[in-house]
Amino acid sequence: MPSNKEKLQRTVREKLKDYQVVVASNREPYLHYLKEGKIAYLKPPGGAAHTLDSILQACGGTWVAYGSGNADKKVVDAQGRVRLPPDEPSYTLKRVWLSKEEVDGYYYGFSNQALWPLCHIVYTRPIFRQSDWKYYQQVNKMFAEAVLKEIGRNRAFVWIQDYHLALLAKYIKEKRKDVICAQFWHIPWPNPEAFRICPMKKEILQGLLANDMLAFHVRYYDENFISAVEREIEARTDKEKTSLICHGHETIIRAFPISVDFQKVSHEVDSTAVKERTMRFKEEFSLGEDMKVIFGLDRIDYTKGIPERLKAIGRLLEKYPQYKERFVFIQMGALSRVHISQYRDLNDEINDLVEEINWKYSTENWSPIIFVRRTLSFLETLALYRLGDICVVSSLHDGMNIVAKEYICAKNNLDAVLLLSQFTGAARELPEALMINPYDIEDFAEKIKDSIEMSREEKAQRMKKLRETIADNDIYKWADKFINELAKTLKVLR
Repeated sequence: MPSNKEKLQRTVREKLKDYQVVVASNREPYLHYLKEGKIAYLKPPGGAAHTLDSILQACGGTWVAYGSGNADKKVVDAQGRVRLPPDEPSYTLKRVWLSKEEVDGYYYGFSNQALWPLCHIVYTRPIFRQSDWKYYQQVNKMFAEAVLKEIGRNRAFVWIQDYHLALLAKYIKEKRKDVICAQFWHIPWPNPEAFRICPMKKEILQGLLANDMLAFHVRYYDENFISAVEREIEARTDKEKTSLICHGHETIIRAFPISVDFQKVSHEVDSTAVKERTMRFKEEFSLGEDMKVIFGLDRIDYTKGIPERLKAIGRLLEKYPQYKERFVFIQMGALSRVHISQYRDLNDEINDLVEEINWKYSTENWSPIIFVRRTLSFLETLALYRLGDICVVSSLHDGMNIVAKEYICAKNNLDAVLLLSQFTGAARELPEALMINPYDIEDFAEKIKDSIEMSREEKAQRMKKLRETIADNDIYKWADKFINELAKTLKVLR
């Protein structure tokens, strides 16, 4: 029986035979940087870029993304292209160069101070600035020019990723109506009451409706988007097909929960390199053999519920002092978007909580919380998964959550517990995880206690079902379903 990867490769051969495949995203799959005077490369750990890299490696094509590494320009050709992955090239990356002003306005400004808080609804007020909006439009046009240059006169399928490029399909279609555009929105779509505050709402909706298909993680986000369109612009809804018709153009609306490369993660986590890195983590954090390791792995972002999980750890120790010295909680994650005041304030809040809880509950040879700010390589990420007995995903709102799925793939011995926020897209697929409401600190603390005390038999039963779910619905099946649905509804692809 063919694997999901083989099925995807067959689908691409059959359905996209005459089309040039282009993926467009803000983030690049690999960045190049200078290390001790030499050029090295870094593969971002986890997230959409990592999962899409697996698809491009399997199927080939071109990836258009912002070149953010300080040595990115040193490895590309005259057209800004480089073949990837570096060790075994199988697709082309076309890098788009942005000025500091463009990054500040398009990325830090409109993308992450307007769209990100608007869509996540976690009580952080969006900021809408006309100057940021102009840069957002400008950069989306730059991406459109880069994509159009790459495809030339070829028939093409452009697969657009996420909220940074909401206008890209519109700008492409203005020049080439025959190009097939489909977009996957990786973050939540808010309810129409929340979305209506956006001053640029009509332009954003019209930009997204230039796509031939628009997909979200879960059906609830589909419904929110359709409701927003019905309230804000002139468009007709076809409920039977679940599509929207705007100015004569039809956009199919679908839900496809994104996943991860199950086979790759479950195989690589048992490699010698990962085992060695796991041992170095144990030495770095002075972890005894009997010490339970609870961990969180997140960018330092206000949507991730990091203060809430720290408060839950503090409440656990307050209620049940017998758990002192029985576990350690490791919070890993890199600082992000430090140009934005809300992120600097969040970092200060986390620092204060870590200091307070450690001061209150530490013993002579033990502190309950280890907080490490750094970007992990993929190998280090796998080592942390291997090390961790309990993974805490306490997002206040999350489109999916790749960490939760990767952790499941990594636990080949089944001796693990996933604590998962009910406000993640992943919660709908993974009912065997231990569900938490991160706003309910009292219950959160009890769930941590339950996870520590859970029997090995129950852990194995839960993890076995979780792994079966991810193995069957991996990243290749996600892409295969996406392309097949596009082909079926458009009746254009072969």
